[in-house]
Amino acid sequence: MPLNKAVFGRAMLLLTAVGFAALLGLGAGLVWLVDEARGYATGVAATQEVRVKLSQALSLLQDAETGQRGYLLTGQEQYLGPYQDATTALPKVLPLLAEQVIRDGGRPGPVQALQDLAERKLAELRETLALAEAGDREAAINRVRRGEGKEVMDSIRETLAGIESRSTTRLAERSQGLHRSSRALLLGAAGALGLVAIVAVGSAGLAFRYAGDLERARLEVEAANAGLEERVAERTALLQAANEEVQRFAYIVSHDLRAPLVNVMGFTAELEVAVAALDALLREAEAEAPHLVTDAAREAVTADIPEAIGFIRSSTERMDRLISAILRLSREGRRALAPEPVAMGALIAGIADSLRHQLAEAGAELTIEGSLPDIVTDRTALEQIFGNLIDNAVKYLDPARPGRITVTGRAARGLASFDVADNGRGIAPRDHGRIFELFRRSGAQDRPGEGIGLAHVRALARRLGGNVECDSTPGQGSVFRVTLPLAPLPSFGENTA
Repeated sequence: MPLNKAVFGRAMLLLTAVGFAALLGLGAGLVWLVDEARGYATGVAATQEVRVKLSQALSLLQDAETGQRGYLLTGQEQYLGPYQDATTALPKVLPLLAEQVIRDGGRPGPVQALQDLAERKLAELRETLALAEAGDREAAINRVRRGEGKEVMDSIRETLAGIESRSTTRLAERSQGLHRSSRALLLGAAGALGLVAIVAVGSAGLAFRYAGDLERARLEVEAANAGLEERVAERTALLQAANEEVQRFAYIVSHDLRAPLVNVMGFTAELEVAVAALDALLREAEAEAPHLVTDAAREAVTADIPEAIGFIRSSTERMDRLISAILRLSREGRRALAPEPVAMGALIAGIADSLRHQLAEAGAELTIEGSLPDIVTDRTALEQIFGNLIDNAVKYLDPARPGRITVTGRAARGLASFDVADNGRGIAPRDHGRIFELFRRSGAQDRPGEGIGLAHVRALARRLGGNVECDSTPGQGSVFRVTLPLAPLPSFGENTA
């Protein structure tokens, strides 16, 4: 069903809105994941700090006990140094430990129990040392032998292990949450980028379908009013204005799609920075306490999230190439053509010189057979037409045999016809027409390209008042025939693509 202007406008507006909403959702998801990663990093740091404080507290209590026993065994006061240092530091370390545990999401009860046990241990140490200083070392040693101090230390170690275990469990829960978040974002990003790609292709398809409908309408009007020059001129002017409107609309749509795409690229770069910081923190945690880092956390940071970022970046880069191609087509469609005499032999020779390196790499030869007719037309458009055709001929040569590309030309009844023939891999008959459609390609997709070149070639040829056709046999080669007027027609420069 043909598209009218109202339906086309509403469809394009809807597609643009859907694409923008998808990109906005993707950007919000990236910000959310960065925040999740930041929270996880904070949790890892808090857990590490708890472990450091726990280790410090246990070490100080052990130093105090070591100093006590050294003094009881030798009676020399120099052994009391560790005891005195520990009793000075513990009142500072234990409150900091309690504060860090609570900050990490733990309960104050176990820390309070640890403080009570530490006080009991210090009291036992003070009592035995007091007996020894009073001259009753035997009573002090007997007090130690009863095992009260050992029981308290065992309880202290058990309490410390419990605090550390709960902190490790919280870290594992945070790691699982981050893993789930990254998975969810990966699926959402893939869906959003797929939707954006569909919107971009759909918008371009609608735009060119609309242009095609306008072209068919123009031809129908000319056929119905062949004898009415005034009405034909009026309809032609209206159609030309409509075509220019389509070109402007394609430019606006492509430009507006690029703005959110740039935002996605920016968010992706920020996410890469965040992941790098997270990876460094993970490596530090593995070095200091490898049992704290789960396999799920390591996989999320080193594999899943970088893979998701790679998917996002490759998709956005492809989107950017598609949008740039649409913009180039739009700009070319609005460029004013300037006819001038063109020596076709010299023009083709210049193109061959510019492709000399590619020809040498492919082991191919380009020849101009006979003399080519000169025409009066737009030189830049001609260079783009034949540059694309010859570049494609080089690109799709068959590596199993030496490449041969020939250019021939002839003139008859006011028209010049040029053939660009090659002995490449050829094109299937069903694709002879489709290859001139936007984003359509034929055969194995083993060469770079977006399916823009031949559509651009046909659009340029038609603006010059001519056409491009293909005749090809798979495995034998292809011939692209460009037909152009020898001199500009009255409709020269009109966009009929």
